Amino acid sequence: MEDDEYMHEALLEGEAAGRLGEVPVGAVVVVGGTILGRGGNRRESAKDPTAHAEILALREAALAVGGWRLVGATLYVTQEPCPMCAGALVNARVERLVYGCDNPKAGAVRTLYQLVEDPRLNHRVAVTPGVLASECSALLSNFFKALRKE
Repeated sequence: MEDDEYMHEALLEGEAAGRLGEVPVGAVVVVGGTILGRGGNRRESAKDPTAHAEILALREAALAVGGWRLVGATLYVTQEPCPMCAGALVNARVERLVYGCDNPKAGAVRTLYQLVEDPRLNHRVAVTPGVLASECSALLSNFFKALRKE
């Protein structure tokens, strides 16, 4: 599979989150061509401030590999990660991050901060931004537009 195809999988996770009334962000973790972790935002339903799509996908992938180090992993996420999630990528030793749209209010990869490539940290993550950006952005925009109509 290519980046676009994995991002489509992340979009499916985001759509599922949106149907639950969660902010529709989705993520998948891929190692060796296999999706080992999936997640969609669950902060509201889980009543958990850390239940971001990326964190849930990383947790599932770590269980699948039997350890916290996700060496060789790529995380696909529909929106640029926040500081918490960017830090988790570094701590999990994720090799590569592919994200859809920028996050102008909390982006910690390129927009507001550059955590995953900070040379002061013990690990750096390669970044590919903008994959299916318009689809990822539309998912969020449509969700918030519908929310404002209610």
